[in-house]
Amino acid sequence: MAREFSRKHRVAEELKRELGILITTEVKDPRVRLVAITSVEVSADLAYAKVYVGSFDVTAPPEESNKAIEGLNAARGFLKRALGKRLRLRVMPELRFIEDTTERDAQRMREVINSAVAEDRRHGDPLADDDNAADDSEAHGPS
Repeated sequence: MAREFSRKHRVAEELKRELGILITTEVKDPRVRLVAITSVEVSADLAYAKVYVGSFDVTAPPEESNKAIEGLNAARGFLKRALGKRLRLRVMPELRFIEDTTERDAQRMREVINSAVAEDRRHGDPLADDDNAADDSEAHGPS
């Protein structure tokens, strides 16, 4: 019987879980705050792991996210050793921290859409009000 998940997938999920715990409880660097591990991709030979990090503070300037990545890179050795103690792997993957900008991009798109709708309303576009009414009825359910 084939396994439902590959070893690569299981290792990635375990790394994600343990890194999340370690970053919130053990990393003392002030640059690394309000971050979450969004996903982990492990290479086929389990030698490298791309760790995607998202920021909870989507209103912060992008420089703050860069500082968080710098802080995680500075703590890379500590994290790798701590993971080695927690996980049963022959070789611990090299960690590469990458910023996940999904939330920041979504926030920016929301602002652009809201701005466009407000601009349409100012110019008297009747469709801007109709779209909003449809959105309101979907959000609140049927009457």
